[in-house]
Amino acid sequence: MEVQEAVGSRRTYRFLLPHKPVELEKIQKMLEAARLASFWGNVQALRAVVVHRETASADVRQSLFAPIAGFQIEQAPVVIVWYLDYAALDVQGDRLRELVHARVVGVDKEKALDALDKIIIPFFEGAMPHIKQSGLTELDCGQGIAQATLVAIDLGLGTACLGTPNEDAIRKNLGLPSSAKVLLLMCVGYPAESPEAGGQRPRLPFEQLFFLNEVGKPFPRSEKVVEELKQAKMLQQPAPVPWRDEELRYLQRALNLPEF
Repeated sequence: MEVQEAVGSRRTYRFLLPHKPVELEKIQKMLEAARLASFWGNVQALRAVVVHRETASADVRQSLFAPIAGFQIEQAPVVIVWYLDYAALDVQGDRLRELVHARVVGVDKEKALDALDKIIIPFFEGAMPHIKQSGLTELDCGQGIAQATLVAIDLGLGTACLGTPNEDAIRKNLGLPSSAKVLLLMCVGYPAESPEAGGQRPRLPFEQLFFLNEVGKPFPRSEKVVEELKQAKMLQQPAPVPWRDEELRYLQRALNLPEF
């Protein structure tokens, strides 16, 4: 699948097939993509615990809770608990040195290492409290999760990301360190819905979101590019497609779900 089509197909699949297992090899490919994602300072603070419904303990499964649409967790063959480990930021200096030795940073190796020790690492150590509050680390974790999502779509899987207030129980039952922050629960399975899943979700107009040089001057949107993206299936028919109500009624009966 083209990347553009995967992006266009990326939407929350609220209905997954509970009886169709997800191959752990496909989950591995998702995790491999997350591991390779760009991360500031090479710290790689994104972590994950894969909860496999068939093999996880009852305590682990029961700790995975979301107040809204919790049925998705109950039905998903796999739930990935994505979390941020702040302890990774404490060894950032070591990761920067790895970049120098890998010949990614600096021209002269010895001068680059000297600059790290005397200037760059002390700067980051002093700024670390602000960095931890800035949201930059969470942003880069999001990049890894997004790459995992695109791989999932490319492999024919569906995903749904849910927040949870149950962090303490998750931390205890999954053995997360005290330095961990739970980011989200990602339900993974084979979609019970059609690939259109009701159509392209409503989105604000392009011109309201993106600007050129300053806010208030919309970035020029080329209709030629729009047409190219439609051909690549990144832009699809707006929701709802005509048969969506029938599909929802079918899913409600098949999965024994409430009507709301």
